[in-house]
Amino acid sequence: MEKDLSQFHPLFFDEAEEHLANLEALLIGLDLAHPDTESLNAIFRAAHSIKGAAGIFGFLDISELTHILESLLDRVRKHTLTLNTGMVDLFLRARDVLGAMVAQHRDGAIADPLALSEVLTALLRLQQEHDTPAKPHEAQVRWEIRFDLRPQDEVGPLLDLLNQHGQLIGCHQDGNPHGERHLRTELLGPDNLRPLTEALAFLLPPSRTHLYRLPASAPVYQETPQWGLFDHLHPAAPAPAESEGSTYGFFEPLAQHAPAPPSPPPAPAIDQVADGTEPSGPEPAPRSRAESGTIRVDVNKVDLLLNLVGELVITQSMLAQSAGLLDPLVHNRLHGGIEQLQRNTRELQEAVMAIRMIPISSVFNRFPRVVRDLAAKLGKQVELRMLGEQTELDKSFVEKLVDPLTHLVRNSLDHGIESPMQRRAQGKPEQGLLTLCAFHRGGNVVIEVRDDGAGLSRERILAKARANGLPVSDTLPDQEVWQLIFEPGFSTAETVTDISGRGVGMDVVRRNIQAMGGDVGIASHQGIGTTMQIQLPLTLAILDGMLVAVGGETYILPLNSILESLQPNTSQTRSVAGRGRVVQVRAEYLPLLSLAEVVGTTARSSDPTTGIVVIIEAAGQRLALWVDELLGQQQVVVKNLEANYRRVVGLSGATILGDGRVALIIDVAALGRLRSATLSEPIAQVVAA
Repeated sequence: MEKDLSQFHPLFFDEAEEHLANLEALLIGLDLAHPDTESLNAIFRAAHSIKGAAGIFGFLDISELTHILESLLDRVRKHTLTLNTGMVDLFLRARDVLGAMVAQHRDGAIADPLALSEVLTALLRLQQEHDTPAKPHEAQVRWEIRFDLRPQDEVGPLLDLLNQHGQLIGCHQDGNPHGERHLRTELLGPDNLRPLTEALAFLLPPSRTHLYRLPASAPVYQETPQWGLFDHLHPAAPAPAESEGSTYGFFEPLAQHAPAPPSPPPAPAIDQVADGTEPSGPEPAPRSRAESGTIRVDVNKVDLLLNLVGELVITQSMLAQSAGLLDPLVHNRLHGGIEQLQRNTRELQEAVMAIRMIPISSVFNRFPRVVRDLAAKLGKQVELRMLGEQTELDKSFVEKLVDPLTHLVRNSLDHGIESPMQRRAQGKPEQGLLTLCAFHRGGNVVIEVRDDGAGLSRERILAKARANGLPVSDTLPDQEVWQLIFEPGFSTAETVTDISGRGVGMDVVRRNIQAMGGDVGIASHQGIGTTMQIQLPLTLAILDGMLVAVGGETYILPLNSILESLQPNTSQTRSVAGRGRVVQVRAEYLPLLSLAEVVGTTARSSDPTTGIVVIIEAAGQRLALWVDELLGQQQVVVKNLEANYRRVVGLSGATILGDGRVALIIDVAALGRLRSATLSEPIAQVVAA
């Protein structure tokens, strides 16, 4: 009885993606002049592992393509094939096609059959170009070879074997709904195909292999091989009707009475290579050795665990608030137990969050290929440096970060880094430098995209802003000028290309980053370079917050945004005509923003000196936020406001307090961008609701 292996398909897809990522990284990192032997072996093992696993799970299209790729990589690692830039490009294209095929089997995505056909043809042509040519005295004869294939039969080994005995000049495959397939090929080979028939007998029974000798006048069936791995091609010409040996005088049949081949060897183990090549990994560990230190867990299970921890945090807050009403002397043991519960809950929450945290290298590793291909397309020389690759962030951010970072990297390459000629004229090295950097700062993850290019042009940005009807003045600070490039439809590119210039992208970058609870800032110096900085919270699930009271309602300020709090005196607060109020904190004047005005309510007093001023850092600048009072610090569980109500500018979510009330979480980054009471109406509507 045949076993159902579909339950293991997700494991295959995950491992195939890891192997493809390793293959890409190793290919890009190769020194073509002096390739590292271990890297070449690792590249081969990645392809071999994909081929073997795909064959086991029945993904024959993946197995067939990888088999041809593996054969070429085997020659490269054995130094019988000299690697060059063109080959690396071809192998990377094959990697892309394999990735699309994996996605097709996993998600039902549509792979491009034309790309598959082009890659297979190019790989086969490369294989033929480096095959050992026939000796001069050997006569070259055209043969037609037909195979009757069953669903479990692989095409790759057959084609590889044919290429070893001649030059494959035509290939066609068709099939039927029952899984039976027919492969028709034309081979330019020696007059004596006895070695080939004996070798083929190890792959297929002789009764399913038919060879015909073609006369020299017969038209060539196909000039380039075509592959029916996704869609059936046009049907092959019908086989002779009378018998398999009858050719109506057109073909000269080859005798099918070859001696019976020896019994094929036993099927190799999963990690064993039948042709004698290296195994794809280390030998199985003895039973006495310790088990692997890692396991694969469905992310939905981790999310469920995190949700349960969040509910536990809410319950713990409720118990703590109820216990606070009791006399600690009388209920000493109860207070001690709740304090222990609070410690255990925090430790559990931190442990669960650690499970969700993964290195940002999973994002950064995508960009060597992007930079390599785009720099070549733009005719620029660019070195990519990656720093802080082991910085960890929440898994939920990983996929969401790819698109924004890709936009920033493409803009740095297209608009920032100059051409080699321009850099040489400015006294810079011809090779530009692009740096991806990640690090922790407070309770945030900071990701920077830095280039040493031309920098932003203040004059061009202001001119474009005026042309778009934006209210700007020449006295705007640089930071506010740089933020203009995030406006929808804003682009200073002189020409529109397939890379940039359409004015879409940078506004999407900011919108996507803000949707993750983060913010993006810019620092630029003309002629020196530009730094794009993304700041994200460590997680969106649970945060440490400061509870503040305004107009009888409770709001939450993220604790990692708070620098300090103070109660100002009269001499510290001033009004600036047309600019609102400011507060003096030591030698610096900060904009004073009333949270009551922002949320559309009435403060307890109109005098800031009777309340508390909280100094927060938002969007790269410091602000003073005036509230009625501080209620204390508390760990809160973030509930998605958009999923339960709708998106409201100025709010990043909501939470449930210990007494069961709902409190809104203030989006500090939005306060930094707006610095006004324009948010009052939508937030007031939420409070009323």
